[in-house]
Amino acid sequence: MGQIKVEKNVGGIEGLCVITPTVHGDNRGYFMETYSQRDMVEAGLNIPFVQDNQSMSTKGVLRGLHFQKQYPQTKLVRAIKGSVFDVAVDLRADSKTYGKWYGVLLTEDNKKQFLIPKGFAHGFLVLTDTAEFCYKCDDFYHPNDEGGLAWNDPEIGVEWPELKGEYKGGASADGYTLEDGTALNLSDKDQKWLGLKDTFQF
Repeated sequence: MGQIKVEKNVGGIEGLCVITPTVHGDNRGYFMETYSQRDMVEAGLNIPFVQDNQSMSTKGVLRGLHFQKQYPQTKLVRAIKGSVFDVAVDLRADSKTYGKWYGVLLTEDNKKQFLIPKGFAHGFLVLTDTAEFCYKCDDFYHPNDEGGLAWNDPEIGVEWPELKGEYKGGASADGYTLEDGTALNLSDKDQKWLGLKDTFQF
């Protein structure tokens, strides 16, 4: 019997999946399988992952929205410490849900995983003092292949939780804070991405 529960096509977006593992716990702690190729294949998800990545971020950090231009990756992401709001945006030109986003809260407690297929932009916002985030990829990292979208593009309209601020026509973090006053923290690069219409012209 499989050790995962898979919710497919979440948010009505084909290919996006939220995966919940079975956690075996008692008064000593817990055990779970964080990845089983057999269970994934049984769920119809036959993905040849080749690389694992891990990052740590502090509260208020927003990373994204990132995508790969020539070497798109399928990602299986989760938070192993703290809490993040994780977002995927459909960038597949032939998709019925092009430009649509879906977000899921990933925490060390709920242990949920988010499967993001090729052809999506991805980003997350850290909601706890720190968060450790790890993810599997089905292609290796290729330098200089990263593209991005403005995290606050009104056309996409991501509803980031706990975030306060007013859109001023660009991706700058200036004036944005979490509800407790923590300043939004973006890299210089992530404050320069453009919106969907200016990034993709079909």
